[in-house]
Amino acid sequence: MPLGDFRNNHLGLKINWRRLEDRINALAEISPIDGGGNCRLALTDEDKDGRDLVVSWMRSLDLEVTIDVVGNIIGVWNVGSGAPVMSGSHIDTVRTGGRFDGCYGVLAALEVIESCKDANISPPRPLAVGIFTDEEGSRFAPDMLGSLVYVGGMPVEQALNVVAIDGARLGDELMRIGYSGPAPCPGVVPHAFVELHIEQGPMLEANDVRIGAVTSVQGISWQEVTVIGQSNHAGTTPMSLRHDPAYVAAEITVFLRKLASEFGGDQVCTVGKIDIHPNLTNVVPAKATLTLDVRNTDESLLKQAESRIAVFLTEIAAKEGVKITSRQLARFEPVIFDDEVINIVESIAKQQGNTVQRMPSGAGHDAQMLARICPSGMIFVPSVKGISHNPAEFTESIDLEAGANILLHTMLSLTTLDKSTT
Repeated sequence: MPLGDFRNNHLGLKINWRRLEDRINALAEISPIDGGGNCRLALTDEDKDGRDLVVSWMRSLDLEVTIDVVGNIIGVWNVGSGAPVMSGSHIDTVRTGGRFDGCYGVLAALEVIESCKDANISPPRPLAVGIFTDEEGSRFAPDMLGSLVYVGGMPVEQALNVVAIDGARLGDELMRIGYSGPAPCPGVVPHAFVELHIEQGPMLEANDVRIGAVTSVQGISWQEVTVIGQSNHAGTTPMSLRHDPAYVAAEITVFLRKLASEFGGDQVCTVGKIDIHPNLTNVVPAKATLTLDVRNTDESLLKQAESRIAVFLTEIAAKEGVKITSRQLARFEPVIFDDEVINIVESIAKQQGNTVQRMPSGAGHDAQMLARICPSGMIFVPSVKGISHNPAEFTESIDLEAGANILLHTMLSLTTLDKSTT
């Protein structure tokens, strides 16, 4: 079929929203938590059950399913010729996750393929769905681990030897749940990649816009800071003689908040986790361990923030008489998505009657890793009240359906993308 005829042939095609919604709900029935969310940490038994379910849907559509050495799952509809246009995301969650984060993108990509098959639409090149391992990084650091290995950004052996927060080794957990596959990494390079995702932030809703055409992803710097002080009696130790790790952890937290306010713009800083030892009411702690999450869309500003934090850690350690060490957990530079992919998303969204906003992503996503090897982009739909990583995470059905229809036509358009122009 000539390309012009192919483009005209799929203009009125739509996804089956009821079928997609049923799959979202079915996946959410695995590992439910109070409030309507999910806890499906990477490579747990719950993650295995979710993987098994989605793989069963892939196989019911006669997709060629491959599993690679770090557990990434790729389902390919072998139609046409050449490298596939790929979409997808992840199905692992944080401990208190919602039902849409990641899962929506995977299941919408699956629905794209099924809708094309139902309509006897035959694209000129294959379509693929990816489920990437440990995107959240909640159990194994860093986040986006599976897609990072897929594109060659982390050696396989290094990834397999990553130790989880519960002490398990990633390679052992892959074997235990049956998802240590034979396919090599780096994986097959797609013709293009596009990821559909909930925004996980408040901007689309605040601006009364339905679709985000994502232009970039913020750079991310994660580190774990350990403060060693002197444990002592809470009643008998004068304040002037204390070397208190809990106080230092609090000072670091306040410093990060002030730093983000000073930099302004897209700078965000978070202390997301603090562990105190021995964690007793009447004991000055001996040790505090905390995580620092620092992000910016500008690499030079991100480096400045990291430098300022390093200076502060040195100063507060000397002032309070404690020892501070830090360990890098993850570090990714900001990513700029492909102009042509962004243009296609924006154009299709408008053609389908949606309001559209070009915007950066504040969260990390697998698409930022795929952008290293092929033209890539993202589509956002609104998150009610900007809530995510929370059982209350919610997106209206009308927005979810709209996003999936834009994904459908974006993927089909990308099958005819001339990469020499990107």
